[in-house]
Amino acid sequence: MYFLLIILQAILMNWFIAKIVFGITAENKKTQQFDEQLRLIAAETPEEAFLKSRTIGLREEDSFLNNNNEKVKWEFINVAELIPLKKIEDGMEVYSRIHEIEEARGYVNYIHQKAISLRMKSMPTF
Repeated sequence: MYFLLIILQAILMNWFIAKIVFGITAENKKTQQFDEQLRLIAAETPEEAFLKSRTIGLREEDSFLNNNNEKVKWEFINVAELIPLKKIEDGMEVYSRIHEIEEARGYVNYIHQKAISLRMKSMPTF
């Protein structure tokens, strides 16, 4: 019964994609990194989805020592995008980003290598 309730709730909720951005800083590193995460959020309204996204970001802030005993800090920046999904179906596009790269051949080769790696990981081993 509980399982059916969860399925019914998932069907009736509105779904959003939230881009949550974290800043990553490490001691003795001059440049800062940013992690852009796309999260699937179920909410009744865009406002609720935004607040849920912010809560996730704040909850996942962290600091720790890396392998070099340097402090690394993950700091929630904010929710950069909130995209409502009208429906969820197999093969639908959920995110798109256009890259402009000077060395196209290297990028294409990189994508092919990633695909080969994914394919090899998904193949059954005997």
